[in-house]
Formats: sequence, structure tokens, C-alpha cells
Amino acid sequence: MKKLSSIYLTFTFVLLYIPICYLIFYSFNKGGDMTGFTGFTLEHYQALFADSRLMSILLQTFVLAFLSALFATVIGTFGAIYIHHVRKKYQNIILSTNNVLLVSPDVMIGASFLILFTTFKFQLGMFSVLLSHIAFSIPIVVLMVLPRLKEMNQDMIHAAYDLGASQFQMLKEVMLPYLTPGIIAGYFMAFTYSLDDFAVTFFLTGNGFTTLSVEIYSRARQGISLEINALSTIVFFFSILLVMGYYYISQEKEEKHA
Repeated sequence: MKKLSSIYLTFTFVLLYIPICYLIFYSFNKGGDMTGFTGFTLEHYQALFADSRLMSILLQTFVLAFLSALFATVIGTFGAIYIHHVRKKYQNIILSTNNVLLVSPDVMIGASFLILFTTFKFQLGMFSVLLSHIAFSIPIVVLMVLPRLKEMNQDMIHAAYDLGASQFQMLKEVMLPYLTPGIIAGYFMAFTYSLDDFAVTFFLTGNGFTTLSVEIYSRARQGISLEINALSTIVFFFSILLVMGYYYISQEKEEKHA
């Protein structure tokens, strides 16, 4: 059984990573397409960095992801704390409502936000996209923080109060430090979801603002450029650095509270 699981796991990883490796390999292709490798070159990376529009969109996308993940993490963390302290019957209702955005199709969510913003004459652009990304990221953060909160020994909280700590001091010195691994996980998940979202963003970009996923989709309809391969390669390796940073920070926090 263990051998079968290893084979299945290996097959799954190979299936997932072969297309990525194929994309990375052809980002160095001297030819202009992915039909055959004619030689090694960095000209597609040079063209990428020379494309001021694409660089601007890349920056916008990361700023959007950073801000939406930050706001969603703050709201989601305190939302999880609130959910944890309400009565059980209300807790189930709130959690069910929280999970609606997770199970709903992205197209439906994007269309719903579009109807909402246009109904209230809200101008579409970065702010509309930011609000929507915060909204669909909050449930992710809640689900990352809440299990950690349920594992927390309540005696730690009672001990803090017995020692004369105020509610703010207990939150700052006891609860939030304990929840840090879950908060970090929630932030990185929210950041990732925002970074690669297409469907919701496509509905809400408006004029003058776009993100990487929408721009790549627009360019892909005119034919795949190896400049996009180069960009995808950079984003992929940046994602690896994020994952490594996440595991390093999480492990460090776990060791402190062990």
C-alpha cells in the first residue's frame, strides 16, 4: 500500500510539473515559438524587462495581492476569533455563510460583484478589484486561523486574566502570538489566491487597470509569446521563494511556542 501511494504521489507531481518545466524550458528558446528548441537565449527575458506596460501590470498585480491579503488577514483573523466565541448554533450558521464564497463558482462571484458595483454607480478599477479580492480572501483566512484557535488551551487565556491582563493585553501577548502560524498561512493563501485570480478580476477591472492573469489572457488570444513564458518562469520561482519563506517563518514560530 505504501509503495502504491508513493507511485501515485510521484505520478501526480510529474503530471503537475511537466507542463511548468516545458514552459520554463521554452522561455530560453532562440526561436519565436514552442514548436522546436533552436538554441539558448535570454532575449525573451530582455524583452520582458523592456516591456514597460507588462512591468507596470506585474507591479499592480503584486501590490493588489499584498493589500488584499493584508486586509483580508486582519479581518479574517478577528472574524475567526469572533466566530470561536459565539454560541455553537450561531457558529455553524456563520461558518456556513463564510464557506459560501469558497464553494461558489468564480464566475458567479465576479458577476455578483459587477452587478453590485454597477447598481451603486461604483467606478470599476483597482479599488473595485481590491474590495472583491478582500471579500473572497476573508473566508480562506478564517479557515486557516479557526482550527488553530480551537487547538488553543483555554487555560492560557484564563491564566492571563488571573494575572491581571486586560482583554487587549491578552490578545496581544497570548492569543495572537499563538495564532501566528495560522495567520501567516492565511496571509500566504490569500496572497496566492489574489495573485492568480482571473474570473472575478476579469469582471471588475474596468478601464485603465488590469492584472497579470487578465493581461496574459488578452495576449494569448493573439498568439503565445515566449515573453509570457519568461514572465511565468519568474513568477513561478518567486512563488517557490514565498513557499520557502512561509515554511521557514512557520517553523520558527512553532519552535518558539513548542
